[in-house]
This record gives sequence, C-alpha cells and structure tokens, in this order.
Amino acid sequence: MNKKILRLAIPNIISNLSVPLLSSVDTALVGRLDGVYYLGAIAIGAMIFNFVYWGFGFLRMGTTGLTATALGGKRDVEVGVVLSRAVLAGMLGSALLLVSQYFIFSGAMMIVSTSDEVREFAALYFYIRIWDAPAVLALFAIQGWFLGMQNARFPMYITIFINLLNIALNIFLIYGLGMTVDGVAYGTVIAQYAGLGFALFLFFRYYGRSYIHLGRKALLAIDGLKRFFSVSRDIFIRTMSLIFTYSFFTIQSAALGDEILAINTILMQLWYIMAYGVDGFAYAAESLTGKYMGAGDKRNLKKAVKLLIAWGMGLGAAFSLIYYLFDAQLLRLFTDNPELITLGLVYFGWTVFAPLVNSFCFMLDGIYIGATVTGPMRDSMLISTFLVFVPAYYISVGFIGNHALWLAMVAYMLARGATLLWFLPGKVFSRMS
Repeated sequence: MNKKILRLAIPNIISNLSVPLLSSVDTALVGRLDGVYYLGAIAIGAMIFNFVYWGFGFLRMGTTGLTATALGGKRDVEVGVVLSRAVLAGMLGSALLLVSQYFIFSGAMMIVSTSDEVREFAALYFYIRIWDAPAVLALFAIQGWFLGMQNARFPMYITIFINLLNIALNIFLIYGLGMTVDGVAYGTVIAQYAGLGFALFLFFRYYGRSYIHLGRKALLAIDGLKRFFSVSRDIFIRTMSLIFTYSFFTIQSAALGDEILAINTILMQLWYIMAYGVDGFAYAAESLTGKYMGAGDKRNLKKAVKLLIAWGMGLGAAFSLIYYLFDAQLLRLFTDNPELITLGLVYFGWTVFAPLVNSFCFMLDGIYIGATVTGPMRDSMLISTFLVFVPAYYISVGFIGNHALWLAMVAYMLARGATLLWFLPGKVFSRMS
C-alpha cells in the first residue's frame, strides 16, 4: 500500500510544489521592483483569480472522484463521459467569465480598500490575465481525469511544463522588456495555453479517442447529471467558503496598510508551499479512495486512509521544522526590504505552527473528494468559516491587530480537521458496510 501511495503522491508533490514556486518567483520578482504597490497589486489580482478559478475547483476535484469510482467499478463508458461532461462545463464557465469580466473586477474593487496605485496595477493585471480562463478550466477537467485514472505522472508533466515556461516568460518580460505586473499576466496567459496544448497531446497520444463521448444521450443521462451536479454543488459551496476566508484575509490585510498587505502576502506564500506539498498526498488519497470505493474494497480503503494521514502529517511536520530553522533566510528569498523582513519575523511563529494543523485537514479533504462524499466537506467548511474564522478575527483584532488574522486562520484549520474527522466513520466508511 505504501508503494501505491508514493507512486501517486511523489509526482503530485513535485507538480504541486511547482505551483507555489511560480507564485513565489512572481512575488520575488515584483518584490524587487520600486514600490510596494506592485506586490499589493499582485496580491489583489491573485485574490480575484483565486475567487474566480477556485470556484470552478469542482472541475478538477469532482472529476477525479467520479472518474476514480467509475474506474474502480469497471464502468469504462462512464469514465469517458465524466471527462467530456467536465470539459464542456469548463468551456461554458469560461465563456461566462469572459463576458462578465468588467463586473467581476468592479465588484471586487467595491469591497477592497486599497491605495490608488494598487488599484491601477491590479486592473492592468486582471484584464490581461482573464483571457487564460478557457485554458485554465479545460486543464482542471483534464488533469482531474488523469488523476482519477490513477495517472499522477501526466499532471506532473503538465504542471511543471506550464510553471517553468511561465517563470521564464515572466523573467524575460519583466527584466528583458521592462514590464511590471503586465509581464506577469502575459506570461501566465501564454503558459496556460501552451500547457493545454501539451495536455491534449498526452491525452490523444496515450488514451486516444475512445474516451471521448460527445453524444447528447450519454452527456445528458439523468443519473449521471444528478451525480455530477450534486458533487459539483457541494464542492462549489465548500470552495466558495474557502475563497471567502482567503479573500477576507487579503482584504483585511489591505485595510491595515500596504506594508502589512505585503508581508502577509509573503508569509501566505509559505502557507501555499506547504499546502501544495501536502496536497500531493491528498491527491493520492483522492485517487486511491475513489478506486477502492468504486470497487467496494473496504479493507484496503481503511488501510489507505490511515497510511495517507500518517504520510501527510509527517510531511507537514517536516515543513514546520524547516520554517523554524530558516525563518529570516526564507523571508529574504521574497524581499530585500529590511523593514519588511523585520515585520515578517514578528508574525512568523504562525507560519511555523500552521503545517502541523493544516496537513491533517488537507488529507481528510482528499479522502472525502475521492469517495465523492462531498456533503460533509461542505458542512465542515461552512462551520469552520462562519462559526470559527470570522468570530475569532473580530473578537481578537482589537487586542492583537494583525496577529488576529493569523489566529483566525489557524483556528479555522483546526475546526476543519475536527469536523471532518467527526463525520468520517458515519459518512465514508458506513457507505461500504
């Protein structure tokens, strides 16, 4: 079982860590430009796209779980229909985003309090970056399908290709052509479409056309649609709550000033690096849990769950140790501003502690997604966001300032882990009794 876990997890860890690597390189590049408002603009722009694209996270997560359970149950036609249905949903979603782009940005700016410079450059970034929507959403579906097929190598190849190309383009556009946040946006758009082309090449080369089902009867089958939209709805609500939390964090950081926004953005990069690393095991959990649920193999399901949680938390502990030992050195990777480094050390303790807490709930998320038991994930996120995160911030902010944001984030992660664990026996294992 450990070999199966590592065979899926290691490629996922490698590909996942390349995602925050890109974000970290962007932060480091922009952090060395004159003016902290460039960092603020990237933070606001990233917040908007997190809200927009994470909202479509069901295209990746739902596709993985549904594909894996169909594969485990040896339902080959359904395996192909899941992919076609997800890609079609992604294309419709991207068309909606492009049509409504002005309203998305204007609405975001109505709730964000920031300087005129940050607003100006955030707009420049957004109106370029939004044009990668069709590629991003199609890649969500295709990569989720690969993972459901127990193939973690192809998503790794695709993600590394996209991010290395993106980094190279950003360096060239910023340092070679003298661009600022517009260079970051153009680099992202070009890299996403190149990545989609690469993903389609891999699909047709190794899977062929046999898994493409575009017939109206198959795509619109009532049972399949009900299952797809049920899973998608729960993951969407769960993801919207997640996005609300991170957006709230960014908005409140901006309200505390450009310096707090800049350092919170840098520290959050370290949270993302840890999250993407541990998510390598969470993605393995999606693939294996879905496969064993589809096959009705309760013994291997329980064994996999225990081992996956142990692996994920072990990696989380390793991140905590690294953050503890190299706090100032890590901050210097993102900025050469001594005031920001000093400010970052004030709040760095939260970054050291977070991986011990976060890794547990990330692993449980993967188990629920793979099992396509999405209702408890939705409920857990709503409880953690609105009954824990928001009250924790407002109760403590008057006493501890910016520390309140980090306290609320840690409390939120603790609540997610506790509620998901509470639901696990009755909502996942009981389905196979």
